[in-house]
Amino acid sequence: MKGLFSVIQSVFMIVGLAWNARAAQQTITVPLRFDHYYTYEMVVEALQALHRKYPDKTRLDLVGRSEEGREIYCMTVNNPATGEPLSKPGIYVDGNIHGNEIQAGEVALYLLDYLLGQYDINVEIKDLVDRKCFYVVPVVNVDGRHHFFADPGTSSSNRGLRIPTDDDHDGLIDEDFPDDLDGDGNICQMRIKDPFGTYKSDPQDKRLMVRIKPGEQGEWRLLGFEGIDNDGDGRINEDEEGYVDPNRNWGYGWMPPYVQSGAGNFPFSSKGMKALADFISARPNICVGWAFHNTGGMFLRGPSTQSQGEYDPKDIAVYDYLGNQAERITPGYRYLVSWQDLYETHGDFSEWMAMIMGAYTFVGELYRVEDETFATAREKEQNPEPPGGGGNFFHRNIRLDRERLLFNDHLVHGRLYKEWHAYRHPVYGEIEIGGWTKMSTRLPDPFMLLDQVHRNAAAVIFSARQSPDVRLEVFENEKIGANLVRLRVRLINTGAIPTMSYHAQKVNLYPRDMLQVSGPGLRVVAGGKIKNVFEDQVEYKRYRPELQFLFVPGFGKVEYQFLIHGDGQAIVLYQSRHAGSLQKHVRIKS
Repeated sequence: MKGLFSVIQSVFMIVGLAWNARAAQQTITVPLRFDHYYTYEMVVEALQALHRKYPDKTRLDLVGRSEEGREIYCMTVNNPATGEPLSKPGIYVDGNIHGNEIQAGEVALYLLDYLLGQYDINVEIKDLVDRKCFYVVPVVNVDGRHHFFADPGTSSSNRGLRIPTDDDHDGLIDEDFPDDLDGDGNICQMRIKDPFGTYKSDPQDKRLMVRIKPGEQGEWRLLGFEGIDNDGDGRINEDEEGYVDPNRNWGYGWMPPYVQSGAGNFPFSSKGMKALADFISARPNICVGWAFHNTGGMFLRGPSTQSQGEYDPKDIAVYDYLGNQAERITPGYRYLVSWQDLYETHGDFSEWMAMIMGAYTFVGELYRVEDETFATAREKEQNPEPPGGGGNFFHRNIRLDRERLLFNDHLVHGRLYKEWHAYRHPVYGEIEIGGWTKMSTRLPDPFMLLDQVHRNAAAVIFSARQSPDVRLEVFENEKIGANLVRLRVRLINTGAIPTMSYHAQKVNLYPRDMLQVSGPGLRVVAGGKIKNVFEDQVEYKRYRPELQFLFVPGFGKVEYQFLIHGDGQAIVLYQSRHAGSLQKHVRIKS
């Protein structure tokens, strides 16, 4: 039976490879499909197809180029009939900053396809696109995505940038990659029979191995991933591509490589990351950011390090509101704090967005490997996961892998796991190669993809709906004395996100919103914020009373009072980096 199963598995693998080859050759049409993964080249074609289909609401910008010269694209979704992009709250979304995290790019593509395809169908999506602006970069690490599909690898291959690095300090660069010894497109594990090894076969499923207990005899020794000694230095796979981590190379909180692995020689040493930072900086209307990665089932907010200190409590309240709702949208995901609940990172993108751009930013870690389930609800109730033994990429246990193998056998029919088979290695001699394949562990099988991308896109859409949405009201225009009028103005924000983050206010990151009253023949003699409208308590500004600087809190309002001398038409103008521009014309008659 095992031999028959191996034959069936090989057939499925051949069919899968042939299907992917055909998919890559097909012309991509809109609406896009999310029952397979897009190569980098297919992503570019998909963006071009969306732009051709919706030229009135999209703009396709070349952000910059990678180390190997590939294009990094951003698609802007905006309705010019309702205003220019910079006049609206901006929502930034990207994916695939790590080259192997390919379903992150699918979330971004799905969001674009959904916003544009639903515009004339769904009144809520139409209203959202009319009032907001979306900047979407599906693939940040374009070289990594290209090589992930084109080259043999593991589920973690091609994560970093293609910046040559001497990992083993031998004066050579990237000279000892893993090798696809059996030519199946996967870099799997190597093991060798060894009675002094630290592993034995799992008694419940011989395909798996478990660590031996003290006093037990070993059966296997793990040799690492497939490979040979390409440079003849006595080591195997010690100098593969890169390694500069594109999510450790940003200009806030950056630390050198001896502190932060993969940081690069200096901030923005990556061509692509520098170009992306410049692109984002030129769009100051961005107030919400989402960066999608690929595993863990988490929505992460900063701080990224403990030493940075906690965010302002009022900013945390905004994050909590958005993060808790995102948990509801994506069952099983957890809203967490990066350094506290995961690990510390220096020089990462999300902290740069929050601290430098003043944007409320989340990292979406997508796939939950524990969703590869093959158990009834009753079985799960009777045998719950042990505390902390979870089922996620960072905390693995043998029970989970046993169930994953059943999922592999009965739901995807062998696509995720390579059966162990003999191989004659030039250094180790007779070994076996097998284990989880490249398209496993971090990635959902394509039949699971649509649910994942839709739910995460829905979390983005919810946060976009909570971006600043300000209404301007003149609620009093009253003569109060000889040639003197009292004008009262109210600004109401129905979104959860303030027009300026509390961090941005604290460090004066950029100018506050502006409220101005002007007009020919008019002179504002006093103006300030109303503290108590019923008792006429006003905090007047001493100089330039016609010009007030402010912000509007989420789900809140602010009120201002102006005392105006003269007759004429007054212009009440509100301008905000994140909430756009509003104005009203008011007749002043004193």
